[in-house]
Amino acid sequence: MEKESKYGYTETIARLSKAITDAGNTIFATIDQAKAAEGVGLQLRPTTLIVFGNPKGGTPLMDAHPLFALELPLKIIVWEDGGMTFVAYESMFDVAKRYDIEDDPRIATLDKALDALTSSIS
Repeated sequence: MEKESKYGYTETIARLSKAITDAGNTIFATIDQAKAAEGVGLQLRPTTLIVFGNPKGGTPLMDAHPLFALELPLKIIVWEDGGMTFVAYESMFDVAKRYDIEDDPRIATLDKALDALTSSIS
């Protein structure tokens, strides 16, 4: 799912990070991928990956479906292109189809949470 942010790149990351933690999640990593590219002599548009989750919700899901742990924690990417800022995440329903667990009601909960978080900046 891709959405355009109504804020600039830096503000989008700040607002999204706040929304994530305000919702009771833990941010495990914020990875500045453009900076990493620069470190090896390459250029990349401003791009940041936010890795986050809530062990209270994710642990039971991983316990019930061990392979789904490959998809958790959740991730949202933020990037800037042509003066506009975008955010995107992968639909957990689509991911769950790969594991034949899309009927687990917790998958819909994850998608609703991702939509709510990204709607806060779009």
